[in-house]
Amino acid sequence: MAHTFIKVLRGKNEEIALAITGFLVSIPIFADSALILLAPLVKSISQAKKKSLTGLALAMACALNITHASVPPTPGPLAVVAQFGDTIDLGAYILFGIVMGLPVMILIAIMSRVAGRRWYKIVDEAGEIVDVAPDKVEEYARLSSQPTIPQLDPGEQYPSALMSFAPIFIPVVLILASTFTTMLYTGEPTLATEVINFLGSPVIAISVALLVSIYGLAGHKPRQEVLDCLERGVKSCGTVILITGAGGAFGNIIKSSGIGDIIANGLAGTNMPILLLPFLMAAILKLVLGSGTVAMTTTATICAPILMQIPGANMMFCAYAACIGSQVFSLHNDSFFWVLTRTFKFDKLDVQILGYEGMQFIWSWAGFGLLCIVNAVF
Repeated sequence: MAHTFIKVLRGKNEEIALAITGFLVSIPIFADSALILLAPLVKSISQAKKKSLTGLALAMACALNITHASVPPTPGPLAVVAQFGDTIDLGAYILFGIVMGLPVMILIAIMSRVAGRRWYKIVDEAGEIVDVAPDKVEEYARLSSQPTIPQLDPGEQYPSALMSFAPIFIPVVLILASTFTTMLYTGEPTLATEVINFLGSPVIAISVALLVSIYGLAGHKPRQEVLDCLERGVKSCGTVILITGAGGAFGNIIKSSGIGDIIANGLAGTNMPILLLPFLMAAILKLVLGSGTVAMTTTATICAPILMQIPGANMMFCAYAACIGSQVFSLHNDSFFWVLTRTFKFDKLDVQILGYEGMQFIWSWAGFGLLCIVNAVF
């Protein structure tokens, strides 16, 4: 996928190519797993073009977090939408999350270039991540700006571009098809509409995408290697299921204990704008708990019953506010923080806080500002 975007961009603007790749890959894949999958590609681009590893990694990582936090069928936002029940159509929310995320992705690509020049790291010929001396930054920046398309490993078999994109777009298309069918056809259910609605349910849509990805993998891999791959996937998805389930359980515990109502009513009693309530609550919970998935699902569990009683409140906007609010902070109690900083050797505190965390803080507030503008217009 990334190689396709780099070719489309004619060997330039690798930050944009990786941001687009991260944006798409994280729709069906948990961000932590997606980062590990894409890390070798980021390093190979830095090694081949002497491009700043910092800028490439931050562009990809922050773009991963956009769709990880706001676009179903990623587990977190899917659970958030479920808390609002029938007040939010899943397909419409997917479209809304993608459209809202595109301007933020462009902002991330711009910020990553600035961060890349500020903290210039490259992967040397030996495959080690090294810092570039300040007096060499301009030279390396000039070299890396030359249009170059890194070659894929000739010893590796890769799926076609169509097969690479299919597992991501298939569930989105199926869910959207179900949404449009429901919106456009209001008569008695027919066999065609029942089939479309069945295939468009999130679990079935993801299952179809899984079968397609298995077919794409099995087409050029030994059977045992495919089975080993599936086994590793089953092992890793247990953590995702546990985190998502724990988030919902934790939210219900807080709700049942009354603490959630005190927090929510306390924030609501300040007469703050409606959208600010789920946004700030998710941000506070993310700061305390570390997990964005737990923060957003807990916020939705507590705030949804309150928000649904407010006349004129748009539940889709409220759900989106809770999702992006869970990305305001990403500090040392966040697993993604450690995966990113250890994978790319962001050992210095200024890179961790001013670089990654600074970009997270800026893009999440920018996304909230864009949401407020959309809410004011519509």
